[in-house]
Amino acid sequence: MALTSHMVPLGTPAPTFSLPDLDGTPHATADYAGGPGLLVVFACNHCPYVKHVESVLGALLAEYADRLPAVAICTNDAEAYPDDAPDKLAEQRARAKWDFPYLVDADQSVGRAFNAACTPDFFLYGPDLTLAYRGAMDDSTPGNGKPVTGEHLRAAIEHVLKGESVPEPHHPAMGCGIKWRDA
Repeated sequence: MALTSHMVPLGTPAPTFSLPDLDGTPHATADYAGGPGLLVVFACNHCPYVKHVESVLGALLAEYADRLPAVAICTNDAEAYPDDAPDKLAEQRARAKWDFPYLVDADQSVGRAFNAACTPDFFLYGPDLTLAYRGAMDDSTPGNGKPVTGEHLRAAIEHVLKGESVPEPHHPAMGCGIKWRDA
């Protein structure tokens, strides 16, 4: 079932995390302190909304690779959704040409800390690691006929890199709900 992202308040500090990438290398919030900012993308392999944007997302973030770090995080329950297990995420990363780390949130605590709702869900933090943008990559969704351009995300990144606020309104991302384990 499609959901929209929670519109976490702008200025919210990035949650503290330390997660392994697909090779087991840890990545932590602290690794990005003092930098230009950070883009966190909640993603997964099986979601048609992520598949719809994954190649354009890879190309877009490749343009900014030397100026803005990005990470993808898979929070989905991989036991219930085996297409979201690390080996399948590695296939997706190669297919989509993602040159940024893909992190695994096996216990789902990081997804909960971010208040992630769906895949894809985008959280862009400024240099002080406070939330500058949350919302959609663009206006395209599977089947709506609008092209995947990345225009909303690109504009937000440009503002952050210039040290500017990202003008509102921010439009919520839409995608498959995160596959949470029963609590």
